Amino acid sequence: MDRTLGYLRETLSNYTDDHTEGRHLYEKLTEGQYKSEGAFVRSLNQKEIDFLNKILHAEINYAQDVQDDRRVYELNEVYELLF
Repeated sequence: MDRTLGYLRETLSNYTDDHTEGRHLYEKLTEGQYKSEGAFVRSLNQKEIDFLNKILHAEINYAQDVQDDRRVYELNEVYELLF
């Protein structure tokens, strides 16, 4: 799994307990054979995209607040592909 998908998987793991959509996306990502974040994003339906759009915005803001530049960069890679 590439580095960006690793960051995304870690982020989604925070949404598996209280969010059905988060659990679904986490399982989809871990069970799938995605070679890149582009391949993963292309496999998403609109509901999945909407969920990721919402959480990635918040997660990127949090990463900026704690000055985790690497996490900001990696999550932003996925966020930009959603549009």
